[in-house]
Amino acid sequence: MPPVDAPLPEQPDVAQRLRDLVAGVRRLRQGVQAESGLARDRLALREWQAGRLARTHRDLLDSPRYGAAAAFFLSDLYGPKDFTARDDGMARIVPTLVRVLPPTALEAIALAVELDALSERLDLALVRELRRGEARGPLALTEASYADAYRVAAERGERERQIELAVRIGADLDRLSRNRLVAAALAVMEAPARAAGLEALHDFFARGFRAFRAMRGADEFLATIAERERRISARLYRGAPQPSAGP
Repeated sequence: MPPVDAPLPEQPDVAQRLRDLVAGVRRLRQGVQAESGLARDRLALREWQAGRLARTHRDLLDSPRYGAAAAFFLSDLYGPKDFTARDDGMARIVPTLVRVLPPTALEAIALAVELDALSERLDLALVRELRRGEARGPLALTEASYADAYRVAAERGERERQIELAVRIGADLDRLSRNRLVAAALAVMEAPARAAGLEALHDFFARGFRAFRAMRGADEFLATIAERERRISARLYRGAPQPSAGP
């Protein structure tokens, strides 16, 4: 795997890529709402996954240094949160983001939406596999049923990409949290964002920025999460007993 800070391939127009990614993830969510019972099952899956993430990374969540960043990372980047309001706002404010944020910040935002879309697709594939041959009613989720569906629903490379994106975004946030221009832009955007009904979008940026700035260096934090998630994913694909056991 390339190192966390390896450069991504250059994009000719990050603003257009951001628009395309936002439009794509919004279409995915509209499809979920149109299919009876799918949104309920997806929520059940995400709540189960959120519990697993909290157990795996409890020491980071409880850490005075890493706690805020871990909570943001596990809920807003690699967790079960519904980003509909954030992405609806982003679709409206892309031109403003392009004017006030540096390209590195726009790239981090585009990666966050790419991760969101990938996680959405993987969750939907998991739900459909879990539902295969199962009657209507609450989704039956156990460590064993989750592991069986996980192996079938997605290629291992897609899961690796999910982890890689989350870690890259964390590294970008760590760098941006020390950028005074980004801090100034967030401060300037706060009142207009709230007046325009874009609280969810601004809150996402501001909380991530504050959490990573307070951490004073994210290398160990990101390496810990990446190592644990890759280990758990490998155990799931091997069919190991209790793949999520241990930190």
